[in-house]
Amino acid sequence: MAQIIDGRAIAREVLARTADEVAAMVAATGQAPGLAVILVGHDPASEVYVGRKVGQCRKAGIRSIEHRLPETTPEADLLALIDTLNADPAVHGILVQLPLPRAIDAGRVLDRIAPGKDVDGFHPVNVGRLSTGTGGLVPCTPLGIMMLIDTVIDDYRGLNVCVIGKSNIVGKPVSMLLLEREATVTVTHIETRDLPDIARKADIIVAAAGAPHLVRGYWVKPGAVVIDVGINRVTDPDGTTRIIGDCATHELDHARAVTPVPGGVGPMTIACLLANTVKAAKTAAIA
Repeated sequence: MAQIIDGRAIAREVLARTADEVAAMVAATGQAPGLAVILVGHDPASEVYVGRKVGQCRKAGIRSIEHRLPETTPEADLLALIDTLNADPAVHGILVQLPLPRAIDAGRVLDRIAPGKDVDGFHPVNVGRLSTGTGGLVPCTPLGIMMLIDTVIDDYRGLNVCVIGKSNIVGKPVSMLLLEREATVTVTHIETRDLPDIARKADIIVAAAGAPHLVRGYWVKPGAVVIDVGINRVTDPDGTTRIIGDCATHELDHARAVTPVPGGVGPMTIACLLANTVKAAKTAAIA
């Protein structure tokens, strides 16, 4: 029977450590880290995500500054707000909730955030630092994935890893983090030829393709660790909607360890966002 990697429990540990760091910073400086969250429009899923992030900030003692803007906000106004937040020393992290309205260029907006306040880790400067192993803020989901794998693997040297998905948010950055640990990484996607054969050779599979139950039991060799990043909404014949991952977890009893969906990678993303905010605040304090 495969071990279930409990992302909720590990996220609670990360949040507890973050709260301790925040308390220490407040005791030493009198100032809590500040995270500015910008939401443009009223996308229902984004509303939920922002609410969760703000709630966890409050629990950890991080000062949360919300900016909720109408759908019709001009791009120039959003960029001006980011400029103001970049210049505010009490704001240590800036998060722009995606997706943005179609009239706004998301790339231009994300590039406007100061790299030192880019707690999502999407700015080209942070991407470059990650690719060269020279520090910076790491994207939250890949950072959380590494924490999950760390609970079952101590030494990555020489291990074969199959990353399924090549996005800038998960696939590419997690592959670079794994390379830093001396793993041998193959980055694939749903168009990769002979993908099941490649996956079967892997000691670790990170599935982030956004394809429901793409990874079947026969894709996974005995003893492999499987990290399921997928969040896919499916509707059953009776009309019930549920969330499933990219992996057919019910077929993976022969794996060493797997992450569930929900309750695996998802909780780690918010926990790492808060950890990045504290990291940004500490870096700013010594700059």
